[in-house]
Order: sequence, then C-alpha cells, then structure tokens
Amino acid sequence: MNSRSELTEVGPDGEALRSEDRSAVLFDLGLGTLEVDACIRASDPEVIGALRGCAGKPLFAPGNTAMSVIFVSNPHRVFISRIGRIEVYQPIPPPGGKSPTGPHTHVLPKLLAHGRTHAATEPLPDGWIPCAHCYPPHPMRDGFGRRRAFQRDRHAAFQLILARYGEPERVELKRRVINSVIAGHGPSGISMVGDRSARTTIRVALRQLQASDQLSAALAAWLCP
Repeated sequence: MNSRSELTEVGPDGEALRSEDRSAVLFDLGLGTLEVDACIRASDPEVIGALRGCAGKPLFAPGNTAMSVIFVSNPHRVFISRIGRIEVYQPIPPPGGKSPTGPHTHVLPKLLAHGRTHAATEPLPDGWIPCAHCYPPHPMRDGFGRRRAFQRDRHAAFQLILARYGEPERVELKRRVINSVIAGHGPSGISMVGDRSARTTIRVALRQLQASDQLSAALAAWLCP
C-alpha cells in the first residue's frame, strides 16, 4: 500500500461502505505498514481541523496531539488493502477501559516497531504479503466465543475452502491423519516429528475428529500424550 510515515489527509472517502460516510474526510495514520493503509475518518469540522493541524508529522512524534483528538472524537477506523477494506464504528475505550464486544481496534507502537506484515508463525510463502485475514464461522463456538453444539455444515463448508486454497503439504498431511484414524491405524504410521505448523495440523485434525463424534480406539491412541 502507500506506507505513509506521517499523518496524512487523504480527502473525502468516496469508497466508504455506507453512502452517508462518503463526504467525510479520510486521514492516513501514517503507521508505515506495507500491507494496509490504517486510516481514520471524520465528519465533524472541529475534529477535521484539529487533525489537519497535526498532519505532516509522525503519529507518535513529541508534541503531536493527534492521538488525543482521536481518543476524544472516536472517528471511524478504516483499513484498506488491495483486496478490500474493513471499517470499525465502535467507540474507542478510554485508557485502562475495556474494549467493546465485537469489532474494535488497537494501536500498539511496540508491535508496529517490528515492521512485520504478519506473525512469524504463519506459513506464508517467501515474497507473499497478506492483504487480509479471514476467519470462518467456528463450528463449536458462536460469534461471542461461547460453546455450542458442533455445527457439521460449518465444518464441512470450510473443509472445501481449505482443500482448494490451503497449503498443499498441510492439506495432504491432514488428509493422511484422518484416513489413518478412520482405517484404525495408530500414530506410528505418520511421524509426529516436524515443524510447529505440521504438529498443529495434526492436532487440529484430531480435535475435529473428536468433535465430530468419530471416536474410536485408534483416535484414543492418537490423543494420548
């Protein structure tokens, strides 16, 4: 994206998701992120004027009052990548306050200082840049993280997506684990030694078998520590 390093006025947000927001003014926070432009959007003339007075300087520069303006005015937060945008309208909690349930945002200078586009544990191919993270509906939890009965349709729908777009080596490993358990074979048939991502793939496959009530002596042997 633009990788701006200073608070920058972008102009009216003509691409806003809601028509009533398209005359509001967009400001890039200037966080220097490669994969996304992290912005705020304001419609109040006083807030726009205050932000314009802070423009042209890094967000965390000494004497820059932009964050104070943001905390008081609760502007919309807008994240724009090459494949789409996310807009967050919920209020920003005061320092020490509790984040609201549902979509909310954080600006963490120590994390931003690392300059990473994604977590080091994510198996992204070299040279690839993530544009968004998508989370499918959880088959055993609702939108608030509360446990619920296993939703087979949700689980099956994501397996189709995973088969088409997942990392081939991990998809194949998961298939082998599932087939081995269903066939009644113990874990000795598939090496448990591998990188962290491979071990996580095996654990996820076993948990999903367990959640779908495919209990068997073979699965019990895999689940034993």
